[in-house]
Amino acid sequence: MVEIDNVDRGILYELQRNARDTTAQEIADKTGVSASTVRNRIDRLEEVGVIEGYYPKINYEAAGLPLQALFVCTADPAERSNLVDQLLGVRGVIEIRETLTGSQNLFVEVVADDTGDMARISDAIHALGLSVESSEILRQRRVQPFDHFHFDPPSSPDGSNRE
Repeated sequence: MVEIDNVDRGILYELQRNARDTTAQEIADKTGVSASTVRNRIDRLEEVGVIEGYYPKINYEAAGLPLQALFVCTADPAERSNLVDQLLGVRGVIEIRETLTGSQNLFVEVVADDTGDMARISDAIHALGLSVESSEILRQRRVQPFDHFHFDPPSSPDGSNRE
């Protein structure tokens, strides 16, 4: 486990908000450190595995994949890791979340261009021996930065928060 301080929290928050279009200087202005400190901190956070990567937010419907579904599956815990690797090889699977529960322990998010494609994905999931407990068509997915990592912006010389 890595020690994360208030500056790291601010950097992580700003990167979650918009990593692509936020400069080190903009992050520095919000965290009260220099741009070079921000770059060094980002390098360190990447090196120790806190930051695992940067991913685009894709509108799958606009990209020609109008169907999104969530399959809630049950996998034998001893086989779960192997099944996840196999699921990631199924065209259309975009995200898998594992839980620690005995049943309903895999949440598989998929995208498809039509119902035939969705049926192909469903068949592939069943062919792996997974039990599909439920499947839901997704309307919308929203994410947000995690609670600012409890980041408190530095105060201005007059004592007010700079934001």
